[in-house]
Amino acid sequence: MTNDLITKSKKHLWLPFTQMKDYDQDPLIIESGEGIKVKDINGKEYYDGFSSVWLNVHGHRKKELDQAIIDQLNKIAHSTLLGMTNVPATELAEKLVELTPENLTRVFYSDSGAEAVEIALKMAFQYWKNIGRPEKQKFVSMKDGYHGDTVGAVSVGAIDLFHHVYGPLMFESFKSPIPSVYRSETGDPEQCRDECLQNLEELLKERHEEIAALTIESMVQGAAGMIVMPKGFLSGVRELCTKYDVLMIVDEVATGFGRTGKMFACEHENVQPDLMAAGKGITGGYLPIAVTFTTEKIYQAFYDDYETLKTFFHGHSYTGNQLGCAVAIENLRLFETERIVENVQNKSEQLKQILSTLHSLPHVGDIRQLGFMCGIELVQNKSTKEPFPFETRIGYKVSLKMRELGMLTRPLGNVVVFMPPLVSTKTELEAMVNIMKEAIEIVCQEEVTVVGQDV
Repeated sequence: MTNDLITKSKKHLWLPFTQMKDYDQDPLIIESGEGIKVKDINGKEYYDGFSSVWLNVHGHRKKELDQAIIDQLNKIAHSTLLGMTNVPATELAEKLVELTPENLTRVFYSDSGAEAVEIALKMAFQYWKNIGRPEKQKFVSMKDGYHGDTVGAVSVGAIDLFHHVYGPLMFESFKSPIPSVYRSETGDPEQCRDECLQNLEELLKERHEEIAALTIESMVQGAAGMIVMPKGFLSGVRELCTKYDVLMIVDEVATGFGRTGKMFACEHENVQPDLMAAGKGITGGYLPIAVTFTTEKIYQAFYDDYETLKTFFHGHSYTGNQLGCAVAIENLRLFETERIVENVQNKSEQLKQILSTLHSLPHVGDIRQLGFMCGIELVQNKSTKEPFPFETRIGYKVSLKMRELGMLTRPLGNVVVFMPPLVSTKTELEAMVNIMKEAIEIVCQEEVTVVGQDV
């Protein structure tokens, strides 16, 4: 049975963000999960060290979440949101608005973070058209930003490895630098921040009349390698957007729902976005629900007689799905009763101390962390910060070794990602970091030895 499943997976599946030649060499099929661990078809258990791609909150098979889906299934699984609503979608919208920055009053549902960003882009574009400012059509995004894989989201992304091949499909957007302190010339957070804000202001000052909106990940650039923004950068961007009359789209898909120690990461600097995309943790990692929040001002720009053609013509078949919304409601109840955000704040300091043990490793160049979002950058030379060459695939090799040792994650180039479920205990965090440490030691030493032999 096991070999049969592996054969079927190799014959029929095409996995996301995966070179299938790699998968064919190292296949893995998950069969079940319990708590913060998953189990493969051979019965081997693994710590879920990246929350099943950054979205699991309470662990797997959380009984309250399971029951919420069962209860809703006994009523109805799905009905459309086109021209009507349903009970859980309505109740969830109210609860979400209570949790978001106060200026966000409207909720538009979708199925994934990329779609939530795409919706925000279309809303921003049409907003200016609806109020008689059709010249504002361009977008500003951050260098090395990532907002998903739909064409619009890719167009405001800027990671060459993911995006350059689709250049002919993309619309043009302006790119502004993000403060990456570790890779900056001085390593001074304030100088790095101020230089990037100055660069952004020069762009907005020159082109704001044609710019509809700016898109930015909230506090942490995830896919760029867990780049944590220095204090004051996100709020500085907000000030510039306000000054130059540009809408601010904040991407909280990865950072939202407690991941950084706040319900939404923009709360770290009291930023009030004009539009905000969220997803991943909204259902506790159970079902694909995403949301785009916006202000009443933007909503009202679309509210008119049908004949004016100001309607937002956008939607998805499973928008506001009852099962997803029902489990999201229960997820938010658990956030409150189990004090998830407060616990993440408290455990973040413990995690920082645990991660600090990695500093002694000769090839750990930088450890970046905000809450339970962590990235460990591996370098060939610690003193010069020289990276491992692309072709060595050091992050991928370390992740394979971690799998062998009993923990799953997905690297970002030379950066090892660590984003455990938010309910992970101190003991579990220590166990996972110890696996990471052992894998880094073994793989980096092997790689350096091979390089030395080649020389």
